[in-house]
Amino acid sequence: MSKLNSDILCLIFEELRDDEKTLYSCLSINKEICEIIIPILWKNPWKFLKKGKEKLLLNVIFSHLSKESKNNLNQNNIIINSYQRPLFNYINFCKHLNLSGIQSIIYNIYEESKIKIIENEIINLFVNENTKFTHLYLPCQINFQIHLIPGAESCLSEIKFLRCNASVENYILDGLTEICKSIKELEVLFEKYNNYGIVNLIKNQKNLFNVCLFDFYYKRHESFNINIENSLSKHANTMQYFKTTKPPVTNLLSSFINLRVLELELNGDYRDYNYLKNVTLPFLQVLKTRFVPTSILINLIENTSGSLIDISMKSSTSNNVTNNKKIIRTIYQKCQNLMYLNLVLRNSSISELEELLIRCQYLDELFLFDYDGIDLNNLFKILTRSSPTNLFKFKFSFSQIDLDSLELFFENWKGRHPMILQFVCQTEDIEVLIEKYKSEGVIKNYSSDLVLLDRYGINQLDCENYIGKSDERPYDFEVDDYDIHPAADTSMEIT
Repeated sequence: MSKLNSDILCLIFEELRDDEKTLYSCLSINKEICEIIIPILWKNPWKFLKKGKEKLLLNVIFSHLSKESKNNLNQNNIIINSYQRPLFNYINFCKHLNLSGIQSIIYNIYEESKIKIIENEIINLFVNENTKFTHLYLPCQINFQIHLIPGAESCLSEIKFLRCNASVENYILDGLTEICKSIKELEVLFEKYNNYGIVNLIKNQKNLFNVCLFDFYYKRHESFNINIENSLSKHANTMQYFKTTKPPVTNLLSSFINLRVLELELNGDYRDYNYLKNVTLPFLQVLKTRFVPTSILINLIENTSGSLIDISMKSSTSNNVTNNKKIIRTIYQKCQNLMYLNLVLRNSSISELEELLIRCQYLDELFLFDYDGIDLNNLFKILTRSSPTNLFKFKFSFSQIDLDSLELFFENWKGRHPMILQFVCQTEDIEVLIEKYKSEGVIKNYSSDLVLLDRYGINQLDCENYIGKSDERPYDFEVDDYDIHPAADTSMEIT
């Protein structure tokens, strides 16, 4: 076999950037391949960091410190392992500056009196003229002025993703506003304080298209919310993805004429939905909602010009009998191109579901929750009888599962595309039955989890607790030519 061009190898391994095991298995093939893979793995070294391995990562970082920095730590009674300097400069490969991750590791290992010294040495190692970051993660409390570190302007000028807490000091946000003008994706956690520095940072961006606002403080001044939304409206033409945990207080959503993905994960008993009424989003492709009234859902679906391909609804008023039928009927009347549906199903709505299966011929994944106990015999019959050809991926969260009905479902599925199946609950009897039909080729893949996950791997029961507890993004969207597809970044696992 002729030697592959290094450029081709780079393209191949970049395509494998999410396949951690394959990348690691290829590291020892030869020097050339190793030199290609290492930068991919170290783009974001926190991404696949396993619990209990944090100190190993910190030791690798320490090994890059200058002699002067190591001496400074020693003089302050901070003993670090004296690893020799690595063959690769891993720091220069980093594109994600995860200050939240760095702070978390240091706080969990060292006593309080030593934290600031260690933190300063590590930050000065990462922030310099030789590094260029694309992703920045800021902790709630920052003990240093990152924008004033020598080399910060060059180092941070190409930031395209920012996650921050709006409680960060104004002077830090003001400094970043002057440096970071090309942020495309922004995630903000709002707490008690009305920090207007975040307003200016949003206004100052040139091409912001992906925004997540996590807000769990119910008593915020409305004037501050208005300022935030007015700053976002400046990006109305470019906004492709928007998530919020509070209803808007202006006509912000209506201005997002090119929006492709909308997530309304409302986390409280809000009374004012005026600015969610009559919103028209003609190009919306993905709609994910939580605690959104049925009337609002129906309006959103009706005003999308048939562009919706992905709908997920959780904990809405569509759970009652009348509303459940209404929402299913609206979906099959307005969403002929639907490919994914996540839905609470009432027993009385099974006939409406069958009509949806008949009309939505592009449906390829269905996630059903039962609300009042489902007639599984009837449900499985209509799934077998009326599922479109492309539909073979099923996720079920049922309070009870009748084995006889399930077995009949599998028997009747023979001759169709092998199904990919997930149950949220798991029993030994179900496992035995599924193994039987896997061996017969009726089921291709099966998984089970007591934690309820949506298609992007997010815990639906604990979504509001996500940000601030994890340094992993719940999902990433990259928008290319208006196509929506999940994306993930790679990193090195410390083993």
